[in-house]
Amino acid sequence: MSAAEPEEEQGDSLLTVLVALAANALIAVAKSVAAVLTGSASMVAEAAHSWSDTGNEVFLLVAERRGRRPRDVEHPRGYGRSTYIWSLVAAFGLFSAGAVVSIWHGVTELGAEEGEASFTINYVVLAIAFVLEGTSFLQATRQVRGGAVRFGLRPWRYVTRTSNPTLRAVFFEDASALLGILIAVTGIALHQLTGNAVWDAAGSIGVGVLLAVVAVFLMRRNMDYLLGQGVDPDTRRQVLVRLLAHPEIDRITYLHLEYVGPQRVFVVAAVDLVGDDTEGHLALRFRRVEAEIEEASFIEDAVLTLAPPDEPALTPGRDGA
Repeated sequence: MSAAEPEEEQGDSLLTVLVALAANALIAVAKSVAAVLTGSASMVAEAAHSWSDTGNEVFLLVAERRGRRPRDVEHPRGYGRSTYIWSLVAAFGLFSAGAVVSIWHGVTELGAEEGEASFTINYVVLAIAFVLEGTSFLQATRQVRGGAVRFGLRPWRYVTRTSNPTLRAVFFEDASALLGILIAVTGIALHQLTGNAVWDAAGSIGVGVLLAVVAVFLMRRNMDYLLGQGVDPDTRRQVLVRLLAHPEIDRITYLHLEYVGPQRVFVVAAVDLVGDDTEGHLALRFRRVEAEIEEASFIEDAVLTLAPPDEPALTPGRDGA
């Protein structure tokens, strides 16, 4: 957890969102045209999926911008949590504009009269969409793998646990988009093979169910961080080691950490400082040490209190786990 990692992560996240926005906007237009020309229920679901993803990327860009604002008097722990708010809005948009529309349209098409179907346009558009979505997914995967290596985690564990909501959103939205295309192609192909349009409608419902599962997962993770998600044991251990390495900190008896933004934590610690000071001098030293701790880019705010003499000291090997 080096000091440069949060800034590097933010730059990568912005690029990931921009790539996803460009890809989804192009795909949404192409799918909409195909849906109008062919009347395919699965293609309508895919168009709704891509338009919801496009709108979500706009919310994620807002999240990135708002979350980077420096802390001020009104927000002493910064604006990082606004990233989770806007990411939650994006996830709800995926649920309402993507999942609900796709399921509703699929259900209404189950009993509709079948018209003439044109399958070639659907296949061509979905193939192009798969390439564009794959490009966006590769960018998100590259960032996930880089973060996983830095934090010593497997990529899947990293992307599900990361405090970066925009990366998680783009990764899962792109993954669901690729899987959704496969579901749509299956529904359209079965329609073509059997002559029964129910398969096409079922594809639309399948895409909607997939989006609902992904949207609920993303909403739950953002709610966890808005409620004050604590850090994982590895991060706790690293912060404890960093604090104990400070030349003026002798021991730590209490440590509380929680995320207040992507790769940004709020630290509360009960510490003993080296030497003996009067109460007035000790208060000044506490403020100075807090300011020095906050120089670490991943620490948004630090509050130190005096450790009770009868409490045992925390150690990285035992209490930092």
